Amino acid sequence: QVQLSESGGGLVQAGGSLRLSCAASGRTLSSYAMGWFRQAPGKEREFVAGISWGGVTTYYADSVKGRFTISRDNAKNSVYLQMNSLKPEDMGVYYCAAGWIAGQRSFRDYDYWGQGTRVTVSS
Repeated sequence: QVQLSESGGGLVQAGGSLRLSCAASGRTLSSYAMGWFRQAPGKEREFVAGISWGGVTTYYADSVKGRFTISRDNAKNSVYLQMNSLKPEDMGVYYCAAGWIAGQRSFRDYDYWGQGTRVTVSS
């Protein structure tokens, strides 16, 4: 089993940047495909980005493509989400998740979740 912990959220102005980190403990992260999801109040948790086990293949929601970059460092047991050109609609709680199949876009396809980190974008 793996435990996940996100950090890096905060308040940023529209157009600004944040870098989220997800640190794993318990089991090595290289065993899992990873994803980032976000959830705004009253909305379902939605896929943001995903990455394969070795980091070769990445996946993005259309809404963030070209602005966000997912990466991983298996030696550090960590996954990252670089978010640039942030918009108010990017606000929400961001979660990292671990699963078995890379690129899955449903939150139901991931088995392990962190507690989330909040991102607030002021306009």
